[in-house]
Amino acid sequence: METNHSKAALKPVVQQATHNTTSWIGQRHGETNDHTSGQTFTCPAAGRLDCIEIFSVYVNKKIPVDLTLYPFDTKHKIWGAALATSTVEFSAADTGKWISFPLKGLQLNKDMVYGFKLKTEAGLVGVGEAAGCLNQLPYAGGQEWAANTKDQKGKYFSYLSLAFKVDLRA
Repeated sequence: METNHSKAALKPVVQQATHNTTSWIGQRHGETNDHTSGQTFTCPAAGRLDCIEIFSVYVNKKIPVDLTLYPFDTKHKIWGAALATSTVEFSAADTGKWISFPLKGLQLNKDMVYGFKLKTEAGLVGVGEAAGCLNQLPYAGGQEWAANTKDQKGKYFSYLSLAFKVDLRA
């Protein structure tokens, strides 16, 4: 079977590549809570989504990780209906690398706010995260989100951002 690839150039339209700390997803040893991380972002251009990349800081075994993309209402902090989900199996060899979650073909619109959530139920994975301060936000176009089994609504952070790239074909 032949795959038709778009001739349009692939480019990261949103990215926050810096990481100076770690966000943990999954279940920590000895805990019963599952931890979930996410990130909201404003899309600066229209185009077809190719993938979202996440920087992997720590993986100790093969673990499937789900990334689900949603529209996001910033005023009310509400996640819309899931637009797409991609599952990638992480392994110890992925530590220190950018991991691509394929989400090919989904149309993203300019100036719309989207968000993605990362979760796993098979272990613990560390993903890159940047911590900033008032005068030096790591990513001003969205917020990091963190939740767990006991607090599924979660919390939003302006001074934290996951290390991520949103790759579109414009």
